[in-house]
Amino acid sequence: MASHSDTLVVFFGATAGANGGKLGSDERELILLVWQIVDLHEKKVGKLQRRLVKPDSLDLTEQCKEETGLTVDELLKAEPLDSVLQQFQQSVSAEVKALGRSSYTLCVDGPLIIRQVLHPEASKKNLVLPECFYSFVDLKKEFYKCCPNAGPAKDLTLPSMLDYVCIPPVTDQMAGATEVENMVQVTLHILAEPYSHKFTGFEAVKYKFESGACSKTEAVDSETVIRARGLPWQSSDQDIARFFKGLNIAKGGVALCLNAQGRRNGEALVRFINSEHRDMALERHKHHMGSRYIEVYKASGEEFLKIAGGTSNEVAQFLSKENQVIIRMRGLPFTSTPQDALGFLGPESPVTDGTDGLLFVKYPDGRPTGDAFVLFACEEYAQNALKKHKQILGKRYIELFRSTAAEVQQVLNRYMSTPLISTLPPPPMVPVPVLATPPFLTTGTTRDCVRLRGLPYTAAIEDILEFMGEHTIDIKPHGVHMVLNQQGRPSGDAFIQMKSADRAFMVAQKCHKKMMKDRYVEVFQCSTEEMSYVLMGGTLNRSGLSPPPCKLPCLSPPTYAAFTSPAALLPTEAALYQPPLLATPRTPQPTHSAAPTLAYYPPQPHAQLYMNMNMNYTAYYPSPPVSPSTVSYFAAPPGSVAAAVAAQPSPAMLQHGTQHGALVRMQGLPYNAGVKDILSFFQGYQYAPDEETHKLSADAILVLYNLSGQRSGEALVTFPSEEAARRAVAERSNQNLYGHSVRLLCCK
Repeated sequence: MASHSDTLVVFFGATAGANGGKLGSDERELILLVWQIVDLHEKKVGKLQRRLVKPDSLDLTEQCKEETGLTVDELLKAEPLDSVLQQFQQSVSAEVKALGRSSYTLCVDGPLIIRQVLHPEASKKNLVLPECFYSFVDLKKEFYKCCPNAGPAKDLTLPSMLDYVCIPPVTDQMAGATEVENMVQVTLHILAEPYSHKFTGFEAVKYKFESGACSKTEAVDSETVIRARGLPWQSSDQDIARFFKGLNIAKGGVALCLNAQGRRNGEALVRFINSEHRDMALERHKHHMGSRYIEVYKASGEEFLKIAGGTSNEVAQFLSKENQVIIRMRGLPFTSTPQDALGFLGPESPVTDGTDGLLFVKYPDGRPTGDAFVLFACEEYAQNALKKHKQILGKRYIELFRSTAAEVQQVLNRYMSTPLISTLPPPPMVPVPVLATPPFLTTGTTRDCVRLRGLPYTAAIEDILEFMGEHTIDIKPHGVHMVLNQQGRPSGDAFIQMKSADRAFMVAQKCHKKMMKDRYVEVFQCSTEEMSYVLMGGTLNRSGLSPPPCKLPCLSPPTYAAFTSPAALLPTEAALYQPPLLATPRTPQPTHSAAPTLAYYPPQPHAQLYMNMNMNYTAYYPSPPVSPSTVSYFAAPPGSVAAAVAAQPSPAMLQHGTQHGALVRMQGLPYNAGVKDILSFFQGYQYAPDEETHKLSADAILVLYNLSGQRSGEALVTFPSEEAARRAVAERSNQNLYGHSVRLLCCK
């Protein structure tokens, strides 16, 4: 409503649960509406109107019965909310017209009845509220303007305001009518001399959420940000805005959070226009979105900027178009062009500005990630596009989801900061004793591990550490192992290695059936051997251990990682390779060279079970089984990588007496290319021309992965000599492998 309204409608409501300062905090329905008109020019009041509202649930709290005096029998005779609101609008419009006035504005004792009750309930019941409920004046704030010495506006109450101006309160009316008559008394008092107050503080409720971009340089007040947890994975920013209906979210103020795999993790950061709205949002803790309850916590401005802030000009330009619906496409073939994407979406889903409305997500070196974002001018076009969810483009099915400007920023920020080769930092950032410890996973019967079963599928390692509480200090380094299923998704299980069996027992006793988010988690003490069987793909239940579903011969050769020995750390720049898909390092074997070396870990007869465990773990559960740390990843200089790896003999070379090898780097590999494909690519190349023929083996191949656990399109291949490496580069460079031109480089 505009500021020229000449009539106030003093408005009051009560719910079936908490009222007063906690109105709307328990998500209970409206049961009572009371209103009365005040003519601002003539200082006259209209007839008091009181209506009961029939809620869907007739369960009244004892506090409600005591405060309102209403009974279930009375509410049974009442009409539902939509009918009462229609009566309200007709009654007020007729009375305002009879007074010869043209407009009116609601006047309430605090914003809760409008923001925390009417709008959320109408949203859940799919009711369209009259326009008058999108603007109101707060009597407390208006009174504070006249009487600033009465105290802060948020602390004012009807009795305190009446007492300050020496007006006796009305107490002999029915519930609701008493409050309205007292509000009318205060209103008339500040309209009269000496105040002659003009009502100008009109507050608005936003009709819809406005999407937009956020810059990392923007200042975000931490008193305006919350974190919402437990969201359905398919939730959009509009769904979240609907959950907070009645509260004003800042433009572009919904940021959906993504996990390490780039998928939504059921959390979002929401930024409101001020701290008052943030505080009301916190009162919606454990309110429901559909059948799920949502947890709401305080968050900081830094967290919001980390998720939603962007620096890319390309993204800013893409998001500069106003009022666009954003759809995310995932799983695109890496060879897809903008024309392919437009053809897939079809003429019934025209993309805004054609190819300019497409944003393909790429790695820093320009390689495609398989993700893209698309702009549509209206909801109808977006709905038509979403109907193509999981339809085929090329040989792949495409996933389509509603997205947000903040998600665009987050995805671009993540991929653009991903290093080409994931390596651990050199010393002194990584303490030598950590690298010198025995393998983290060893077979044994000591019950120094715990198994967590029934985890929420959105749970991350940070959630597990929070769940463990004070027992976190007793976890071994790199001792948290998330278990994924064959599709690479969370299975609801995790294993944690504790420092001793006593600590594991204590955790199982203290944390068993403790709640994580909306689920209770079972915690059992177990041994490393039992853990190994489950990580291999077997099962662990009350009847004992079941063997894993497949044995060693059924699996492709694993991707081996090279770990720098402690002796090599200080005198060299040797980089440490730790592809995310590798389970854990194998026990280092002694080498035959006195020079600083990289230790490879080939399978040994006595370690057959351990090798099986790692290989199966890699095949079935491709997630990095490490605890979070402050150690960051970055790309090592190619020279140091080459020097570190090329200086070492492969296991096959050690067996045949070769002392040194040369390293070749492969670039531009198809993303589905594995060890066998690389072997086929170099078919016919031998280790030593003057010895018995020994073909290139899988031990000499290292496939590189990015931080998302995906193949990076690069690999390192060890040849027996520099001459053999140069020959391979000269003869095989720029040759095709499955339609991709593969570049070969000799590392020096």
